[in-house]
This record gives sequence, C-alpha cells and structure tokens, in this order.
Amino acid sequence: MPPIRDKYTIHSKAVVCQDVELKGDITIGAGTIVHPKATIFAIAGPIVIGSNNIIEEGAIIVNRRKEVMRIGDDNLFEIGCRVESPSLGNFNTISTRARVHHTVRLSSFCVVGAGCLVVPTEDELLDDYTVIYGPAAERRKWTGRGKVQEADLRRKHAEYLREMLPKFNRLRRGDGT
Repeated sequence: MPPIRDKYTIHSKAVVCQDVELKGDITIGAGTIVHPKATIFAIAGPIVIGSNNIIEEGAIIVNRRKEVMRIGDDNLFEIGCRVESPSLGNFNTISTRARVHHTVRLSSFCVVGAGCLVVPTEDELLDDYTVIYGPAAERRKWTGRGKVQEADLRRKHAEYLREMLPKFNRLRRGDGT
C-alpha cells in the first residue's frame, strides 16, 4: 500500500489550529472551526468538511472507505468523539466520547448522545431527527421543536470560538480558495 499523501485545502475563513493532526486528502469549508488536538485522517478516501462545523478537542474523524466522506454544514463534534461515518447531513451533534461506526450514515438534525456506541452489523441510514441515547444506544425521534434556538446557540458558539481561539492558539492558514 502506498503511503498516504497529505493534501489540505483549508478555506480562508476557516479557523484551524496549528496542532491539529491532518493526514490525507482533506478539504475544510468556510467558517469551520477545528480545535487543537483534533484528528482528521483520510486513510483510504478523501474527506470533505462543509461550512460552519465545530470540531472540538480530541475529536477524531476517520475515513477508512475508498469513497469520499462528506460532512455537511453546521455539525458539532464534541470532545473525544470518534466518527467514521461515510456521510453526515447538516446540524448533527456527536456528543462527548460518542462513537459512530463506518456502517452508519447520518441524515440531518441527528443527535448521538454522550458515550453512545453506534455499531450496526450492516449499513444503516439514520433518518432526520433521530436521537441515540443511553448506555444501550436506544433510539427515538426528536420533534424538531427548538431547532431554531439550537441553530442560534450554535452560531453564537462559533462566533465566540472564532474570536477566542486565535488569541490563544497558532492557526493553520488557508490557501485562499
């Protein structure tokens, strides 16, 4: 197997800290924030991250499939989560220490609760508004009530991070695309 060639495309409006571990073919969209100590590995295929995502400390995003891993817009990857899902829609939340296996595809407005392990034996697509919670990774549907407030809160969170992260961390510069 040939070695992984590193190729990053970081949008000029993205905030990516210097001590983020990037390996492989990775594209980071406008307004996306990547905290220090996050890890993004494109082992087999490329990773395309949309705009306004927040990837917190210790989050690990890995693409082990040959196909392109597509991450939509406005997703939140909390501290210590691990995501290998080949596709994520928009406005998803992967909570602290949650793990999403490469056989799962997330639609939009899904929430994977803290510490949940989502590992189905065959490929699965989670419908919009699916919430996974508890030690047994139980599932239910969210009504969508409060999604406007959630979006506003996430926007304010991103605004705060765009202001504060550069004050205390060195940043990787975008290539102006």
